[in-house]
Amino acid sequence: MRLSEQIAQHSRQIHQGPSFTGSDLKMQLSDVDWQLAIRQVYGLNSIAVLVFHINYYVSAVVKVLEGGPLEASDKYSFDMLPIDSQEAWKQLLNKLWTDADTFARLVEKMPETQLKENFLEGKYGNYYRNLTGLLEHTNYHLGQIALLKKILLQMKENE
Repeated sequence: MRLSEQIAQHSRQIHQGPSFTGSDLKMQLSDVDWQLAIRQVYGLNSIAVLVFHINYYVSAVVKVLEGGPLEASDKYSFDMLPIDSQEAWKQLLNKLWTDADTFARLVEKMPETQLKENFLEGKYGNYYRNLTGLLEHTNYHLGQIALLKKILLQMKENE
């Protein structure tokens, strides 16, 4: 299997499972309703905000892989529109799944040589660094989601 195919597979596993860590976004989010998703605890980001944040960067990289410019800024990466219904939560999740699938398909088709090339103008390193960094970022926030979900469900039981 080519390295670009392995990166695409890894992305699919983080999003849809089964992943190396035994946890994935689909598993963690499958039973989260909108009210749990937006609930904040201890001043931390909500599950919904973390989902938005993860996808903010996936979506930005997809645009680059499709030939567009990088239109992302850390200062906007948590600026989620309010989630006020199950339908709004479902739309956010659908965007997460769709963008993750597009990301994996584009990476899978990438020539091996492109992984060593500069990502955009090169100030971000090469494609390999950025693609695998995006997966590390997603796993980092997946862990946060898993912990928040446990805390929130325990708090819900104790109410």
